[in-house]
Amino acid sequence: MTRSPLTSVAALGLGLLWLLPLLFAIWTAFHPPEYATRFDLLAPLTLENFERVWSQAPFDRYFLNTVMLVVLVVVCQFTLCTLAAYAFVAFPFRGSQAIFMLFLVQLMIMPEVLLQRNYSTVLALGVMDTKLAIALPYLASAFGIFLFRQAFKTVPKELEEAARMEGSGPLQVLWRVYVPLAKPVYLAYGLVMVSYHWNNFLWPLIVTNSVETRPITVGLQVFSSPEQGIDWSTICAATLISVGPLLIAFLIFQRQFVQSFMRSGIR
Repeated sequence: MTRSPLTSVAALGLGLLWLLPLLFAIWTAFHPPEYATRFDLLAPLTLENFERVWSQAPFDRYFLNTVMLVVLVVVCQFTLCTLAAYAFVAFPFRGSQAIFMLFLVQLMIMPEVLLQRNYSTVLALGVMDTKLAIALPYLASAFGIFLFRQAFKTVPKELEEAARMEGSGPLQVLWRVYVPLAKPVYLAYGLVMVSYHWNNFLWPLIVTNSVETRPITVGLQVFSSPEQGIDWSTICAATLISVGPLLIAFLIFQRQFVQSFMRSGIR
């Protein structure tokens, strides 16, 4: 299939349009504040914005909190979603389809609708202002169960029967047959989850009050206080620091990222 020049030009234009906010952030972060909204090729480069940001907030603590939170959520989701999806595929029972439909109903509910109920639950459990409070609503995912179930259904039954004939138990069959064949789905889902929970802002803002538990997205709030005025150079430098690990990871694993999405069918 030959791509027309008009299509290429339109794709290039959309790509540049998508990149404009990132290019603006990079320009503003590496130049003095007086050049934040003034494009000048002769403007001097500086790292003072990054030095000022790093000295005004405990970013090392914010990064550690974010990494611990993301690891906790992703590990729990992989474990719980894998077991639930395997149960739906390997151990069907009367009413399992109805229960699976109830899982899918959760996909139609916006997370913001449950904020008040989740806040009451966290408060009742006495875990407010902890990493567990941030992670609790996301330890399981209906979307993950649906995704893994669809991937497990494509595994040939002959492989499962062969593993059972060799003496493998249910969990061994899951670990040796189902999980390896669904690796592209795990990689795609993991990348999406890491990106989502790294950038999650609203729920962590509600349930955290201290530096010891705040993730980096909430920590950025100190640079956008209207009372102190908005310094775009500082905000852009802080934003680049927060998204830097994700951008570097995407550039390094770009090929695997795209291939995993194509194989798993996620768009």
